Amino acid sequence: MKLTPKVILEGTRLTGKTDLAYALNEHPRLVGHRRYRYHSPLISAEWSAFSNEPWGRGLINFAEEETELALETYETWVRLFELQRYYSWIVDRFHLSTQAYQATQGREFDFGWLEERLKPLNFAIVLCTRPEDTFEEARTERLKISANPKQYVSLEPFISEQRQLRELAKKSILPVFEFDVTRHGPDDVADFLEDNALLTL
Repeated sequence: MKLTPKVILEGTRLTGKTDLAYALNEHPRLVGHRRYRYHSPLISAEWSAFSNEPWGRGLINFAEEETELALETYETWVRLFELQRYYSWIVDRFHLSTQAYQATQGREFDFGWLEERLKPLNFAIVLCTRPEDTFEEARTERLKISANPKQYVSLEPFISEQRQLRELAKKSILPVFEFDVTRHGPDDVADFLEDNALLTL
């Protein structure tokens, strides 16, 4: 049977989403045993593709005047998923992150239409979290490699966003697994997908 898992990784910064995305994208329980390495789809709503500057605007933090562009981009992604349903897709942040950020700007978005189309494709949400008292340690490690350290001056925005994302995940119609980065690993995601019959379509 062909493996076709589709995972949306959500979570605030310092929760290891991107590392997990890469690990899942090569995990034999998700994509099969490979004799050589090749490019499985790994996409992200964090791409700052709406502005010509580093750490600029994109699908999460778009400006009000870019709303039409953002919604068209979501429509394009979900249509691509539908057209190529018999493949694996790993998404590093998506619509919940958009809702969380835009809410801080006073704008509310309903992505029910998006989830209604993702659900038949067997998409699942993996919500990456960490205990609040571990953010400080995570920041210390991140600052050793970060090219944009100013974004980590305060931890409160991340703690607040984690709470937001938990609430949004509770409202999702997609299967949700809360992945505690301090105690879970890729095999736990594989177990969740397997237990919920989400590894094949």
